[in-house]
Amino acid sequence: MIRLDALLSREQLEQNLRKTGEDHYHNKHPFHKLLHSGQLNKGQVQAWALNRYCYQAAIPIKDATLMARLPDQDLRREWRQRIVDHDGEEEGKGGIERWLKLTGDLGLDRDYVASRKGALPATKFAVDAYIHFVSDMPLLDAVASSLTEIFSPKIIAERMAGMLKNYDFVTEETMAYFKPRLTQARRDVEWALNYALDNARTVEQQQNVLDALHFKCSVLWSQLDALYFAYVEPGFIPPGCFDPAAAGKQRNMVSAGSSPSLPAHVQLHHDTARDRWVLLAPERLLEPDEVALNVLNLCDGKKTVQQISDELARDYNAPVEQIQNDILPMLQDLADKDFLQT
Repeated sequence: MIRLDALLSREQLEQNLRKTGEDHYHNKHPFHKLLHSGQLNKGQVQAWALNRYCYQAAIPIKDATLMARLPDQDLRREWRQRIVDHDGEEEGKGGIERWLKLTGDLGLDRDYVASRKGALPATKFAVDAYIHFVSDMPLLDAVASSLTEIFSPKIIAERMAGMLKNYDFVTEETMAYFKPRLTQARRDVEWALNYALDNARTVEQQQNVLDALHFKCSVLWSQLDALYFAYVEPGFIPPGCFDPAAAGKQRNMVSAGSSPSLPAHVQLHHDTARDRWVLLAPERLLEPDEVALNVLNLCDGKKTVQQISDELARDYNAPVEQIQNDILPMLQDLADKDFLQT
């Protein structure tokens, strides 16, 4: 995860945003690779479409939440088009309707899909986390979280080509949802990207923008984790995926020689509205105290615990052995809760 120590130019910030997406966007998830290459059976494809509906149906809710926070009519008018794209101007139109067409072509009952009764709890939780993020975080962060659309045309093109080629139960009409998104996403992201680049004027704001995009990538990634664990190989954890049971079976032991860092699914975020720092994971939040925050800021994956202790001992004018004895239990607790990796 990118951490800033100086103010970036507009061009540099955009480069870092694009790198964040390149590193963490969910097109690299094992489930998507299986989906696009034709290695899933029809039931697994149905499970993907059924669970993805929860996210599709929540997009206009998220957008209406954000639009209500925009301070003037020009901005609201600009954002309103996103809601129209998904809800449609009238009944039977829009992206949600096209997604229900997709699920129907795959053999799923429309009312069952719309009820969300068959969706995984983790799917629902991730979608709710995204809506709450847009509602509760600063407006700039909320807008920046939509910047995954920078990368959506690529994944849409891969998905359409791969699924049409590899599944005989998928047709051009089945994939009709995706064609308008190729142009809609490009239009939407142009405005949102310019807004983020124009308004992120401090190091803290630029860091928050990067963290917001990273958070959204984690929301999308966690939905695919849930699908993989439930429908592909239950109990098997593919490379690059987080195993929520592993912390209880194999402790991620922290020692003086460990080089701790935040894992990909965790971000240290400053909640400007409440003037507090929080550790954010897709389904969890932890508020570190001042001492823990100072320690976490040094956990860059390069410094060892010994080096961190030495630096803190100088800062606090305290014996290094005392510092190390104090921070090791704290770091171990964070590692056990999967807020830290070594």
